[in-house]
Amino acid sequence: MVEMFFLTRQRDVHQQEPYSIMLLSGPPSCGKTSLLFQFAINSASECSSSNRKVVFICNRRRLETKPPYLSQGIDPSSDIFQRIKMKYVDDDDGIKKYFAAFHLNDTCPAAIIVDDFGYFFNESKKGPCKLVLSDTHHGESPRLLFIYKRWIPTIFTVKGDGVGSFLLKYNNYSGNGSSKSTGIAKYSIAFQYLFLEAIIEDGDEQ
Repeated sequence: MVEMFFLTRQRDVHQQEPYSIMLLSGPPSCGKTSLLFQFAINSASECSSSNRKVVFICNRRRLETKPPYLSQGIDPSSDIFQRIKMKYVDDDDGIKKYFAAFHLNDTCPAAIIVDDFGYFFNESKKGPCKLVLSDTHHGESPRLLFIYKRWIPTIFTVKGDGVGSFLLKYNNYSGNGSSKSTGIAKYSIAFQYLFLEAIIEDGDEQ
């Protein structure tokens, strides 16, 4: 499932998505926004045959100050960006107003991505919708992991490998709180690009 955050031809990963709510957590400056934006591009590509779009919710000032890096091979002028709707909010009132008017949408978005903000969303009757949240943590794991894993079964965590790259790890949490890792992606941010270095399969219980 970690392939969802990169430009890759391994399309079978999307047939394995059992959950509609996911959390991406990592330390500052590890490329979370870049990973989320590539997720948005992939989600928009999957629904290109319909009129559904992907909503990317974020703070405009922060995004313009530190814009996401695109994966190498992505055309910045591609029409796929027309399928990604940017929703800029300044505070929690902005996101509350968006979801308060959610029922007025003619079609349900294919995915809603919230950059650096935690908010829970129940699946709409208009169709399934992925919700991807991001959070910044200091240390080895999210400070509120014990809360997150109670409500969010799919959690991706990022940590540095000590030599300039990052490891994106997929954890699937069961009802009893135990986790099973089924994939690790090694990537780096260099020359204003998001580089996928390797995909490592790992099914060891933790």
